[in-house]
Amino acid sequence: MLKFLITLFMLLILLGAEICSAQTHAPHQLPDVVVSMLRAAQIPEEALAIKVIRLSDGAIVTAHNDVTSMQPASTIKLLTTLVGLERLGPTYLGRTEIVTRAKIVNDVLEGDLTLRGLGDADLDWRALQTMLHTVRAQGIREIRGDLTIDRELFQPPRADIGAPQFDDEPEFRYNVIPDALLLNMNLHDVSFRSDVRSLAIEISPTLDGVSVANKMTLIDAACNTWEDGWKSPTVERGADGSIRIIINGTFPKNCVASTELNLLDRREYADRLFRSLWREMGGTFNGTAREGALSSTDTRILAQHRSRPLAEVIRDINKSSDNTLARLLYLTLGTLRTAKNNLSTAARADQEVRAWLKRHAINDDGLVLENGSGLSRTERISPSQMTALLTIGAHSNWAPEFMASLPIAALDGTMRRRLRESPAAQRARLKTGTLKNVVAVAGYVPDGTNELCVAAAFINHPLAISSVAQPILDALIDWITRSKTESAWALPLSAYAGG
Repeated sequence: MLKFLITLFMLLILLGAEICSAQTHAPHQLPDVVVSMLRAAQIPEEALAIKVIRLSDGAIVTAHNDVTSMQPASTIKLLTTLVGLERLGPTYLGRTEIVTRAKIVNDVLEGDLTLRGLGDADLDWRALQTMLHTVRAQGIREIRGDLTIDRELFQPPRADIGAPQFDDEPEFRYNVIPDALLLNMNLHDVSFRSDVRSLAIEISPTLDGVSVANKMTLIDAACNTWEDGWKSPTVERGADGSIRIIINGTFPKNCVASTELNLLDRREYADRLFRSLWREMGGTFNGTAREGALSSTDTRILAQHRSRPLAEVIRDINKSSDNTLARLLYLTLGTLRTAKNNLSTAARADQEVRAWLKRHAINDDGLVLENGSGLSRTERISPSQMTALLTIGAHSNWAPEFMASLPIAALDGTMRRRLRESPAAQRARLKTGTLKNVVAVAGYVPDGTNELCVAAAFINHPLAISSVAQPILDALIDWITRSKTESAWALPLSAYAGG
């Protein structure tokens, strides 16, 4: 009997070792479908970093290079928006003010009018029009001073000046660098409408002294390929101060399309938009527009605009992957810290994000932040850090607002055309990321037992073009939704947070 008991004991020890070994190593094996697709694409496994954990207990479903810092592209917006929600709150409102120190004598403002930006995400031209109507309703017809444009909430006030181009298309919306007074995103809405003989181009809003000229050639092509013939517009200035925007390239016949363009310096844009709107209201203004701060001493607010609550703004940031709004939120986080040693607002935002990570015991080793949007070649994060912050997000007071901001697979946002034939369709909530040589995905995915998993996966490689690399990451998400994870190895939060 004793010999039998000793033998049984030894067998149990060996069996336990085998189970421990299997549970330790199995979760770190890449799914076969991912391995085969990487090989077919000639992308080495070292170019892929993955972490998938079960939300309920932190169990590892699969992991590969999970503590390696990688370019995350737009998935870094998850960090920016979660910290934004936690530090500012879902009801936070950016705002814009029209203020003055001057007296109103009869219908004349005897001094300067100041347009002060305070991080308003929604200051389009219609909002400015409404504010100016409010000013006009107070009996002001003539402004005998200048228009002061105050962007001093962020330092430097004009980060766009001297900034290097990210790519060869600086005129498009995704490249707009924000400031504290982001008036209409500094954009022109441009609409195109063609038939077989002619092309009409219209721009809005109307800016004082600004017109558009059509130099596009009509061609036989599919309407959905109209951007293939695009050439960067040119801007001509007349001796009388007028500006002509010339639209170049080719355009398909029988086609309707639209885009948004950033073409003018933003001081000039604000000046010309203000003049146009004020004149339409019967107002008079002969001053100049200049940048500068207005102290709060003896000032009064004539009109004010508030943005949507942050919980709504982050839906645009994550679902539509709006770079400019993400960067605006990132800079707003920087204003929570007192400026010391002449640190820029972006540098203070970096400190604020890292302080949040530290409070939640997430190691920031290898994390690199530049603007919080992912439109960067320097930003880095690891899958372990990403899954850790997503785990915090799922347990946050603002988890419903945060999760609701993520694109839903096969339904909306940047995921609307992906995973349509997968069990992940209309169930997984995933932020996507794409740059040249970078494809990424991160978010929440239910597994085959309907256990919610947290996933982050990055591919960084010259062959990682969207048409090749996105299907690999989609295959990973599909694999998660078809997998049962009961036997995965559970780890404490500190282990899957990268240290």
